[in-house]
Amino acid sequence: MISPDLPLIDLHHHLDGSVRLETILDIGLKYNLPLPAATLDELRPFVQVSDPKPGVMAFIEKFEWMIGILVDYDTCRRIAFEAVEDAAKEGIDYLELRYSPWFMASAHRLDVHGVIEAVTDGIRSGERSFGIKANQLGILSRHYGPDIAWRELKHLLAFKDEITGLDLAGDEANFPGTLFGEHFKRARDAGWHITVHAGESAGPSSIWQAIDELGAERIGHAVHTPEDPRLLDALKERKIGIECNLTSNVQTSTVADYAAHPLKLFLEKGLLATINTDDPGISAIDLHYEYDVAAPKAGLSDAMIRTAQANALTTAFLSSGDKKKLLERHTQK
Repeated sequence: MISPDLPLIDLHHHLDGSVRLETILDIGLKYNLPLPAATLDELRPFVQVSDPKPGVMAFIEKFEWMIGILVDYDTCRRIAFEAVEDAAKEGIDYLELRYSPWFMASAHRLDVHGVIEAVTDGIRSGERSFGIKANQLGILSRHYGPDIAWRELKHLLAFKDEITGLDLAGDEANFPGTLFGEHFKRARDAGWHITVHAGESAGPSSIWQAIDELGAERIGHAVHTPEDPRLLDALKERKIGIECNLTSNVQTSTVADYAAHPLKLFLEKGLLATINTDDPGISAIDLHYEYDVAAPKAGLSDAMIRTAQANALTTAFLSSGDKKKLLERHTQK
């Protein structure tokens, strides 16, 4: 159960994985795109996951129509605005939206700079309209390789003051983090926070590399951490945040079921583990579902769920002043 005296925070939320089904249909019909269906009910199975997939990359295929409708910058702006609106309607106090601008630009050959500009405008407009705090994290997509990553990073750095941090996502199994060490050094030098998808499709060595070489302050997923007891200790000692995504990990077959997820273990060990949505538009869930349904299925007690909610505030990429304001908004109610 969500604790009303703590802020509700979603730290691991992909913008390009949270496009409304209604928006996909609307833009598809407006621009005569070759949609696989012409109604919401018929479109749903092409966009949302109904059965577990045999791996992360099979899950990522569901992004086809999330980015397939990004025909222009107005649409990029629209999906960013709607993501903030949806979070506000859900009662989320702080949202970190992450995305790869190169990936979003790819379907219709948009200018990467223009995509970032449009997303930034959409997020800021959403903040002003709905009174919610939202920051953006840039993603370097592993599967494009290090050369494209340099080009993508250059565009992201042009918005250095608008972007809060950098992430590495995509095909972890075939594109190890060692290919991107210099990219992340450049991001740290720019003053950005660092989070890295690791330990989802690869083992503990991927997580070690992320924290030791890339400078990760948080790890996305980290599901394979328990395979190395030393890593469990290191994550606790270094106060590394863990962005857990329960339903997503079940749907990608990263874990067999909710009960097999290591989130409960992380919390028992005192790690800074949190509850997040990942790709709510694909998973067909929201943050309330993850707290109210998925977390209990994963064996979490009410006290553990509260701890995870508190951990999100602790590990959020926010100033201490902003964290204090978020907390005061709830303790004064």
